[in-house]
Amino acid sequence: MIPILDLTEQYRGLKSEIDTAVTAVFESGHYINGPQCKALEDEIARYIGTKYAVGLNSGTDALHLALRALDIGPGDEVITTPFTFVATTEAIGIVGATPVFVDIHPQTFNIDVGALEAAITPRTKAILPVHLYGHPAAMHDIMALARKHGIAVVEDCAQSIGATLDGKRTGAIGTIGCFSFFPSKNLGAFGDAGMVTTNDEALAARIRSLRAHGGRVKYHHEELGVNSRLDEVQAAILRVKLPYLDRWIASRRQHADAYSRALAHVVTPPSETPGAFHVYHQYTVRVEDRDRVQKSLADAGVQTMVYYPVPLHLQEVHSAMGLREGAFPHSERAAREVLSLPMFPELRDAQRETVVDTLKARVAQPVA
Repeated sequence: MIPILDLTEQYRGLKSEIDTAVTAVFESGHYINGPQCKALEDEIARYIGTKYAVGLNSGTDALHLALRALDIGPGDEVITTPFTFVATTEAIGIVGATPVFVDIHPQTFNIDVGALEAAITPRTKAILPVHLYGHPAAMHDIMALARKHGIAVVEDCAQSIGATLDGKRTGAIGTIGCFSFFPSKNLGAFGDAGMVTTNDEALAARIRSLRAHGGRVKYHHEELGVNSRLDEVQAAILRVKLPYLDRWIASRRQHADAYSRALAHVVTPPSETPGAFHVYHQYTVRVEDRDRVQKSLADAGVQTMVYYPVPLHLQEVHSAMGLREGAFPHSERAAREVLSLPMFPELRDAQRETVVDTLKARVAQPVA
């Protein structure tokens, strides 16, 4: 089976460095909010291009605490896309706010900025764009609208670390950037981990307090917070991996380019808009009769994934919104057609070529 992702090869390549870093943490006896976490925060801030970074225990908490730090809560609205992982709206719901959906642009899978302004109301407190699959959203237009209406922008960068728009990294464009270091991400820990980035000192300080039970000083608590600290073991592993990230992204882009050239007349490959630097967390194509094609590929030994089969407005968790099929047609069509192919830096050329040949043989009618 050619896997969608193989994390074992990456570990084998870095085994000595990772084992040494993790052993040093064990021997230090310092496991929470220690020197590894602080060093990683500094390194991520430099990499992204922000003044501050705050380590957290997951990308979901990054979104949640970003909204908390912005004082978003009951009665407020946050505009986002229905074509994303549920953590995006989960964070909105946790703070008591209401998600307002805007359909995606069919080429990028990201929120359609042309439909964005019509969704803004007096209750809108933030726009939450998702840089889906590693392609930056249209942040210039989003930021212009945010400035016009005086609202915040929380970037969901869970899949886009290293991606840029006109040379500026995602996570450094909006008010706050939210990152996940889940093991499958382009920069992945060996468990859950996350981070926020910002240029706002007050927001960074608030999130540091919220992650530690709502207190800036130990045993002194100013508000209800959570326990969302990035542990030293995960920080040490991420510090080993970070210097390799750009090299891994370059490998992903080489595989993506080869896929696109080989599949251009077979399926609809992903696009890259002018000024955008796509990091291909996923290489996602559109395929008619997707479910049949996916099963056929699996039978032939090629693993693929569907991110995501049901858009959020049609999920049971959001049924109270009363939205029905047809509300966001581009998201609904994407959910029926998207198929992510094997994509990881260590993917061998021969494996990629097998994926291409197998897919070509199983697509009923190649596109013109």
